[in-house]
Amino acid sequence: MKLAAVVVFYFPSEDNINHINKYLKEVDRLYVIDNSDDDVIRIKSKDKINYIKYGENKGIAFALNDGAHQAINDSYEWLLTLDQDSKITVENISDIKKFIKTTKEKNIGLVAPFQDIGLPYQKSNSEYEEYIELMTSGSVLNLDAYKKIGGFKDWLFIDCVDTDYCLNLHKNKYQVLRLNNVIMKHSLGELKLHKFLGKTYDCFNHNPIRRYYIVRNNLYINEMYHDLCPDYCDHLIRAQKGQAKRILLFEKNKIKKLRMMLKGYRDYKKGVKGRISE
Repeated sequence: MKLAAVVVFYFPSEDNINHINKYLKEVDRLYVIDNSDDDVIRIKSKDKINYIKYGENKGIAFALNDGAHQAINDSYEWLLTLDQDSKITVENISDIKKFIKTTKEKNIGLVAPFQDIGLPYQKSNSEYEEYIELMTSGSVLNLDAYKKIGGFKDWLFIDCVDTDYCLNLHKNKYQVLRLNNVIMKHSLGELKLHKFLGKTYDCFNHNPIRRYYIVRNNLYINEMYHDLCPDYCDHLIRAQKGQAKRILLFEKNKIKKLRMMLKGYRDYKKGVKGRISE
């Protein structure tokens, strides 16, 4: 099985840059898309690596589409999508490839590992399960399905890009599968756990700009897919209210974060899409 990969950089650390060499053994081509808005060239194109430097931040969706289009042009059928914080291992990639080659499932749109983001979890007994949505980081995309659903929506810019992609796959009768025995560690925000009145609350401490996109784009997701997944979309909206409470109780920079959440709501009502001026 030939497999290409795309990793998206945004001011990566040296550790982020060095980590990509660890999984080159399991991919045939790696497209490194650098969204950092500076003139620094971080690596060189060579052998298996194609390095693309934008010089501006075009967003995660645009970068993933760029990688997917290049993979399609280079005749790949499967694409591993990563961000710079993904700690995927050679074994993880090998296990996903083995599953794709041997499974009897015929309508796969995306296969992902179990994402360990640092929260307590209970391991499932089943080899794999179908999910409503999974993070694109660490996922392997069926590029035929990608073409049929029209890829990622550039105007989401960041946040909910993976949610939209997965729900669009479901809408078009493709499966979104999680491999429960393939565990990948992944950093999501700056996770901290807080105890209050006998309960434990997880806070990801996203910055105000991220809070804007999360609120705005979740509202667009609700608008586009509520008829398809009403319970899940209702959950997304309730979750934003829960996040506002967590910010008030536990997080720093409360006022600015809440103001940006409100702006996200207002901009959704105005039909604003794409990148906002930071």
